[in-house]
Amino acid sequence: MSSAILIEKGESGQSVSVASLDESALPEGDVTVDVEYSTLNYKDALAITGRGPVVRRFPMVPGIDLVGVVTESTHSDWKQGDRVVLNGWGVGETHWGGLAQRARLKGDWLVPLPSAFTPSQAAAIGTAGYTAALSVDALVNFGVRPDQGEILVTGATGGVGSVAVALLTKAGFTVAASTGKASEADYLKELGASTVIDRAELSGSGKPLQKERWAGVIDSVGSHTLANATAQTRYRGAVTACGLAQGMDFPASVAPFILRGVSLLGIDSVQAPSAPRLAAWARLAADLDPQVLGLIAEEIALGEAIEAAGRLLDGKVRGRIVVDVNR
Repeated sequence: MSSAILIEKGESGQSVSVASLDESALPEGDVTVDVEYSTLNYKDALAITGRGPVVRRFPMVPGIDLVGVVTESTHSDWKQGDRVVLNGWGVGETHWGGLAQRARLKGDWLVPLPSAFTPSQAAAIGTAGYTAALSVDALVNFGVRPDQGEILVTGATGGVGSVAVALLTKAGFTVAASTGKASEADYLKELGASTVIDRAELSGSGKPLQKERWAGVIDSVGSHTLANATAQTRYRGAVTACGLAQGMDFPASVAPFILRGVSLLGIDSVQAPSAPRLAAWARLAADLDPQVLGLIAEEIALGEAIEAAGRLLDGKVRGRIVVDVNR
């Protein structure tokens, strides 16, 4: 028997509890993992609280991240004792996820735990940090350089934003961090931000073209924030979009794309193939100081994840929440 957060749906609606599950209940897969750490992401919080239609199949174990040790494998890439990381691939949505002490998964979904990180540090990075690395890679591969100007990071106190600020700073960029939490300015500057701006500057309706400010943007917010950031991006700059905290809409015009040659780069972390995943984790291993993770992450026990989900959606969480599933 192993413990897990279990989301069930009955006639009276959705219920969530910490349940004991027999191994025979685990879904199909060619690798079984003893989970050491999972995390609590925005998507997990939506699933646990029922505030968003994340779960596609019931009952469901949430948790889009996990770090653990392989105990059984029929997959050619993995053997007993290997430490692995999983981010995305629909776990916690259509396949049981990481907020459990044991998981059964497809080996193609896994990547090796980088030697630069402990299991808890890799969990602190999680999907959020890996998405930030994908976003930084996208800007760099597009050709954005530090000498071209500031990079704007929106939602900067969140998991994606926090890691993005740290990675961009390490890569030599000057970073402007946007946040609605003025009290966190010192935290963002400690991560490397040169400037901290109030998210109110970006979150309302704005003109289709605005003063050119940013050589590039990493946006995890969407809606008006993404539209305004795009309208402020310099000629032939690039904007990455990876989140929708403000909304899924994009109330913008084509003017920045046609008149300034701005490019909008979509970042998908869920189904990304192996090569960009490995490249993102290589950037994290090379450029993210593990000591920074102490600033970014808080650690909780498995049973605390249900309450923490509400705090996360209410904007009361800074950075990342790591879940020790064995306490």
